[in-house]
Order: sequence, then structure tokens, then C-alpha cells
Amino acid sequence: MRIRFAALLALLPTTTWATPDDAPFARIQTVRPAAIEANWTRMKMPDGGRTAFASVSYLMALNDDWGFGPGFYGAAKGDYGGIFTVGFTGQRRWRLSRNTHLAASLYVGAGGGLSSDQLRFGGGLMLRPELSLRTEAGGWYSGIGISQIRFPSGNVKSGVGLAFTLGRAMDFSSFSPADAGQPGRATRRTGLTFDEISLIGGFESPRGSSRTRSGNPYPGKVGKAGADLRQYIAEGSWWGFEAAGAAKGGVDGYMEVLGQIGQDWPLGSPRLRVGGQLGLGLGGGGNVDTGNGWLLRAGPTLRWITPWGPSLRLDAGLTHAPSGAYSAPFLRAALSMPLDQRPSWTVGEDAGGTVRVQQLGASVMHLPRVRFKDGRREAVSHLAVSLSREFSPTLYGAAQAGSAAAGSAGAYSFGLFGLGVQSRPLWGDMRVGAEWLVGAAGGGGVKVGGGAVTQAELWAQWPVSERLRLRAGVGEFRTLRGSDQSTPLTHVALSYAYGTLQR
Repeated sequence: MRIRFAALLALLPTTTWATPDDAPFARIQTVRPAAIEANWTRMKMPDGGRTAFASVSYLMALNDDWGFGPGFYGAAKGDYGGIFTVGFTGQRRWRLSRNTHLAASLYVGAGGGLSSDQLRFGGGLMLRPELSLRTEAGGWYSGIGISQIRFPSGNVKSGVGLAFTLGRAMDFSSFSPADAGQPGRATRRTGLTFDEISLIGGFESPRGSSRTRSGNPYPGKVGKAGADLRQYIAEGSWWGFEAAGAAKGGVDGYMEVLGQIGQDWPLGSPRLRVGGQLGLGLGGGGNVDTGNGWLLRAGPTLRWITPWGPSLRLDAGLTHAPSGAYSAPFLRAALSMPLDQRPSWTVGEDAGGTVRVQQLGASVMHLPRVRFKDGRREAVSHLAVSLSREFSPTLYGAAQAGSAAAGSAGAYSFGLFGLGVQSRPLWGDMRVGAEWLVGAAGGGGVKVGGGAVTQAELWAQWPVSERLRLRAGVGEFRTLRGSDQSTPLTHVALSYAYGTLQR
């Protein structure tokens, strides 16, 4: 008997639905099963060393049998810290018994890292098929299976080996995109369930004991830019994910992804809060010696919640690679924009909010004249995960994270964030708009100076269905300072649109 993703809803808490008193308010239209999965895959590298890839993926049910969503993989064993890919997983499930199911998955991503004559990632495209048997216990499931990792245009390829899975069943609740701008109420978080997104910039000062992979000390500070997502589980208590890359300091190509927890308390005012945070994740690349890739991070944090909704944050602390030669105090600032917040579980006590459209999608970008450090220019294609959120009918925020997937820039990765403007619906609900993004990029021999880059684009978007959107655009990608890189780009994206509450 086949498993249906909808069966996961039986593992979730019951929900109090809107009452007739909510007639003037938009209500949740769709509740889809979803899951967060972590995988561990061992493999032998072409240079004879052994490593393991750790991954985190978010899967949302497309129908009763299929799930799809974004994820990333990073090296987490051996001396290979800094190998990363970003991409998407498609998964089919079959029910075998009440508490077991069989899953067949295919991950398609892009990235790489630590390239050499013995270790070649080619254009950067990565494929990972998997067949696994899972056992369910409450809202959790675990499994064991077989998988293979390969970079088809390079020489990095594993044999068929064991893979281990740990997953958590969730749901994905959303309003109709047609409700945008309308007042709404819900007794649960909507969309990806994160309460805020933050844009981060700052510096690290490597200690004297820190070394590059070539054994040299760092000459100065390392600048970083990135973003994080947080969910508040109680007043002042949060968990979330952070991704950042090098933007200055001669370590372009460095990337890190961490999970974080934290707590803060009022400091004389409920809007001014002081606390601390802890982080654990993977990082490397850019000639930074992080050993097997694991990073630890800890330090104090100061947060001011403005009366207008956004928050300003100042973080400090220490980043440390336990198995490498990198340890650095850091100082950084963050601007946090609200996405949602923990609702009042009784509808009558919930003031509600305004429905805003958010889009999660897959992007393919083609850059025809990318300049490399050796002086040549070649075409490179990128695969990226994209996320956008409307702040008003004409203003939105956007973020992209991706890597090279075709060409000869395997191991090149980027992360961008910024703002865009869009028209109201035109003929056939088509929209046109423009956006400007900034961020960090590097690796794969691409010339990006210190790593700070920018991208500008004009685009048009058409609805494929009520929730699917097809977008095409043209623009330019370049380094933020100087003329190390400048190339036109074309961009095609397919995204899933859904309504979330701005409370």
C-alpha cells in the first residue's frame, strides 16, 4: 500500500479552525504535509580520503504521493571542510505498514569546493539518488538506505553506500495568494513558519593561531555578509538557521551554514533585550582551514525591537573550527524584518494581520561572460534557491542562494539579498518589476575581488496556475567594488506562491 504524504497529518497536533465570527477575515486555504529531513552519507574521494556529507532538506507535499523542496549538502568529515552544494530534492513515498514507509529520492544541486588536480567538480552539478526504508515514531521518523553522490562533469563520485535519515513531520499552512492585502486570522504559523528574516554584515579577526590551508597566517580581518531565519518558541527564546559568505579579506569562496539557538531578556524595556546565542554547523572554502568543516559559535547579543516592526541587532562572540586552524572573535550588525509571529491560539484573542504573498522557487541563471582569475572569460550557469516576500503590493524583499551548475566554475557559490519593486497585475495578471541584490560570492576560480557582489535585474512574471509563477528577466552581475567582474545575465525561475500573515 502506498504511503501518502497526507498521512503525515495524522502525526500533527489538531488545529482550531476559524469560526463564523471571522467572516470579514481571510482564512487558511491550504494545509499541506511537510517534513524536515537530515541525511548522513559516507563516501570515498578520488584522492583516496574519506568524508561524509551532512544535509538538511525541507520537503512539502505536491500531492498525496510526491514531495519536493530545497536543501543543502556539506562535507562534515575528513579534511574536506568547505565542500557545499545547494539544490532541490524530489521524493516519492510508499506505505509498507502502519509505521514504516519506503522512499525514493533524487537530489539535484550545484556547488563543490577544494578543487585540485585530483579533486574536480567540473561545472558543479551534483546528483544524489537514494532509496531508503523509514520507521515512524510519533512525529519523527528515521531510516537507513542506499545512495550515491556524483558530480557528472567532474571526477567526484561515490560508490553505492549506506545513508542514514532523521526526519520530522510538519505541515505547511497558507492563505491563497489572491487574498494578498486582505486582513486575515490563523491559529497557527503560516508558510515556512519562521517569524523573521535578518540581513547580517560584520567582521571576524582571526587569532594568531589561525592558518590558511597553505599554512599562512591571515593578514587582516575577514568581512562576511549573510542572512538568518528565526522562529520564537517563547518570549525571547528562538531557534533558526544562518548562512553567510566572505565579502572582504581575501577569502572569497568561504561559506558557512549553521543552526542556532538563543535567549534574551528585557533590559529596562521590553523592546531592548540582551542575551546570548549558540551555533553549530558547517563552514569552509576560500582557503580557510576548517578541517572537517564543523564550526562552533557562541556569544552575547543585543536586540532592539523598533516600534515600527523591524529589529536592530548587535552580535559578538567567537567562531571556532574544532578540527581546523581557524578561531576568530566576531562583531556584526543585523537588520531583522518580521515575517510572522506565534499566534494567539484562541481565535477570539488573535488580532490577526495582513495577508502578504511569499514565493519559494528554483532559479536558473545564465552568465555568458564570466571572468576567471586566470584571465579567461567563459559562460557559466547557476542553479539557485530563491525566496521573496511582499512588504506592500509594490515593494518586496528577495534572497537567493546558489552555485555554478554548468561551465567550468564548479565550487563557485553565492548568496544575495535585497529589495524589489513590482507593478500591480497587468494583462492576464502578468507583473513586471525590478530588483537590486547585494551579497557575497566566490570559489571556482571566478574573479570576484574580496567577494562582495551585486546583481540588478528587470523581470516579467506570469501565473501558470493559482500558485505557480513563471518569471523571466535580464540584468547584470558584477563585483560591488572595482571592475573585477561584470557580465550580463538572463534568469528563468519557477516559484510556488502562497499567502502568509504579516501580524
